[in-house]
Amino acid sequence: MTPSLIRVGRSESPVVVVDDAVPDVDAVVDLAAALAPFPSVASSFYPGVRRVLTAADGAAHDYATALLRSLAPFIGGAFDVDGFDWIEGSFSIVTADPATLSPAQRAPHFDSTDPGYLAVLHYLSDTPGTGTAFYRQRSTGIECVDAANRETFVAAARRDSTALSGYTNASNAAFERIGAVEGRRNRVVLYQGSLLHSGIIPAAMPLSADPRVGRLTANLFIQAHR
Repeated sequence: MTPSLIRVGRSESPVVVVDDAVPDVDAVVDLAAALAPFPSVASSFYPGVRRVLTAADGAAHDYATALLRSLAPFIGGAFDVDGFDWIEGSFSIVTADPATLSPAQRAPHFDSTDPGYLAVLHYLSDTPGTGTAFYRQRSTGIECVDAANRETFVAAARRDSTALSGYTNASNAAFERIGAVEGRRNRVVLYQGSLLHSGIIPAAMPLSADPRVGRLTANLFIQAHR
């Protein structure tokens, strides 16, 4: 593993980037392919299909557990925590055509207002031009959503997102891009879920639901504690 640390925004929130995250990424893709086709998740704003992992998934669940265990030193060091609990994990593929996105899917989002709720994103496909970007809401200056500013962010996002089109890949009238991580195969990026973020989805990217063709990632969420 090769770790690096970047900081985004005025608060310089830590974003950890770890390359060569697993010794055999092809084997992980095989695990995902064995679970396909992935279902759509009606309760999610994710623009694609997801396969939630459970202990019953055997080797796929074991992969995610082992990945988190190997990342523990980087999580503890960057976020100054003593440990964490695994909340949820899935294999995910972006499949939604840009023209079909809802207003909420066009705008950068947050996962939780809890600063201890961390996202662990493992890029598993070789899809040039993709990645994850971080944003500041121009009208409010919000970069990180917490309990105090959540309603302010949501109100402004509802007002501004109707004017957006397709995926947010760069700065626009409503959001300023303040940092980005390139989505290289077998790279992991870790960040606070309260940061405004969005996947970088280039226009030419295949929107296939096939794990061997589409933008396949493992999306894990953990709750850190001191």
